Amino acid sequence: MSKNSFDIVGFDLDGTLVDSSGDLTAAVNDTLASVGRAPLSVAQVKTMVGGGAKHMLTQGLEATGGIEAEAFRPLYKRMLDYYGEHLSVHTRPFPGAVEALDALAARGITVAVCTNKFESFATRLLTDLGLIDRFACIIGGDTLGPGLSKPNRAPIDAMIVRSGGGRAAFVGDSIYDIMAAQNAEIPGIAVSFGFLLEPVEQMGADAVIDSFDQLIPTLEQLSA
Repeated sequence: MSKNSFDIVGFDLDGTLVDSSGDLTAAVNDTLASVGRAPLSVAQVKTMVGGGAKHMLTQGLEATGGIEAEAFRPLYKRMLDYYGEHLSVHTRPFPGAVEALDALAARGITVAVCTNKFESFATRLLTDLGLIDRFACIIGGDTLGPGLSKPNRAPIDAMIVRSGGGRAAFVGDSIYDIMAAQNAEIPGIAVSFGFLLEPVEQMGADAVIDSFDQLIPTLEQLSA
């Protein structure tokens, strides 16, 4: 890329870099089964991902009959415990993701992760997948404290600072990702293959890619 290109490219994790839908669905369904609920499909759970684990479980419980507020906490703990023990059983990088990271590294571009997943889970998952050493930093939904997760700009700002500063772009699959990029005043690129909450065209992204082989050309266009 040209000298006017990006210094940093940040990525969301679930639904962007990795397809974690199988393991997330298993965690939700284990919790639902513990209270006699029918399981949800992977397609159903995909639409519940993006806002963090608490949001995902809340959506899953509401979809299967609701839950009293006082009963939520032990179920939430159960889901986190289950997921923590099974977070990389089915999860794999999306096709072309590793090659895209290689291509960015070859161009001297720093890469980082900014996710609403707990930082500890994100770090363990990327370690299990052999990808952890590629990233300058991992910003999780709990890294900066309560209320400071996407779509707040704070995680994006922290990602940029911890990656050494410079011109940045962000890649994600949800409105939380694109809003966070907009709030941080950097370009947001949406992936059409992720865990979409709404049609990708309605997210207001600066660009949309249908596969990772489109990422470098898209970054070149945005940096022009």
